[in-house]
This record gives sequence, structure tokens and C-alpha cells, in this order.
Amino acid sequence: MSRWGRLTMLVGLAISLAAPAYLLFFAGLGATPAQVLTAFLAVAGAFGFLWMIEPVTYFPILGESSIYQAFMTGNIANKLLPAALTAQTAIGARPGTRRGGPAPVSAISGAVMVHLTSLVLVVGFFGTWFIANLPPTILHVMQVYIVPTVFGAVPVQALAHLKQPRTAAIAVLVSVTVVFVISPAVPAFGMYATVAAVASTIILAWDLRKRRTAQ
Repeated sequence: MSRWGRLTMLVGLAISLAAPAYLLFFAGLGATPAQVLTAFLAVAGAFGFLWMIEPVTYFPILGESSIYQAFMTGNIANKLLPAALTAQTAIGARPGTRRGGPAPVSAISGAVMVHLTSLVLVVGFFGTWFIANLPPTILHVMQVYIVPTVFGAVPVQALAHLKQPRTAAIAVLVSVTVVFVISPAVPAFGMYATVAAVASTIILAWDLRKRRTAQ
């Protein structure tokens, strides 16, 4: 899994960079190395912490084989992770077990097939027409509530699946404190709010875990 997973990811990386590389070196855009570096640093400053947090966060649920599938496909939090959790719940398997390993593989494969089919049929043929004919009021409601709806369902499903109320309570308290107390008080902290919340939750959950005394 690791050998072919790494090779496949490298091939995917090369393909994804092929078009930007062509535009940069052969399309005459005139972009300088300093401009490319500045753009990279701007993106890395906003999303760089996710490069470390996401693999650590998703691996216990997805497992070794599915983690390569997930990062090759994308949309992990709002599509692939819920699919994997649903599949594991349906067969009564827990993450990290031998029985729970194949479930995310099948779930992600099915999610990708459904996604591509719906993308071609629904979005490709009917999406533009449908959006163009929606009333402005409905468009406004969709823009306001669609993101909280999608992302809000993921932690609820994860908490219901893992059944760890102590860790869930710690995560909720830390998140509320970071979002509604620390970030408004220190605006510059907002860029690091997510990584701070995740790291604090891990540390507190470990420190406050239920310890069993040796018999």
C-alpha cells in the first residue's frame, strides 16, 4: 500500500502541476520566481497547517489504503470521511481494526463514482440552467447556510460514531473558547485558530483521559 500509494500520489502531483507549469514556462505569462514564491507563501500561510493536521486527523478513521485514496480524490471532510464513517457504522466496524479497513476503501470508491456521475449529469447539463432560474432569495439562503450545513454534519456524525463523550466535550469547549473568546480578543490569532484548537484538544484529551489502575 505504501509503495504504490506514494507512486500514485507522485504521479497525481505531476499531472496536477503540469498545467500550471505549462502556463508558467511556455505561455508567456511573465511571472517571476519572486511572484511565484510570494503566491506560494500566501497560500502556505493560510492553509499550510492543514498539510500536517489533516493526515494525522484522518488516518485513524480511514486507514493506510484509504488515506491515499482520499488525498488523491479530495473533498475529504465533506464527502469521503462521512462516506467512510457511514460504511463502518453500517457493518458495525470500528476504525483501526482489520474489519474496519476495507469499509472506507469501498465507501470512497462508491462516493467517487456517484460524485463523477452526478457531476456530469446534474452539474454539467442541468446545473447552470437551474441556478440561473432560481429566485435571488433562495440563492441568498443557499449561500448563507450551505457551508454550515455541510461541515456541521461531519463532526456530528464523527462524534456519534466514535462515542467518546469526554473527548467530544473537550473539543466543543476548546473550539468555543478559541472561536468566540480568543480570536475576537486577538484578531492576529485567527490564522492559527484551527491548529491551536486541534493541538489543545489533543493535549487536553490525553491529559484528562480516564486512567485505569493496574490490578
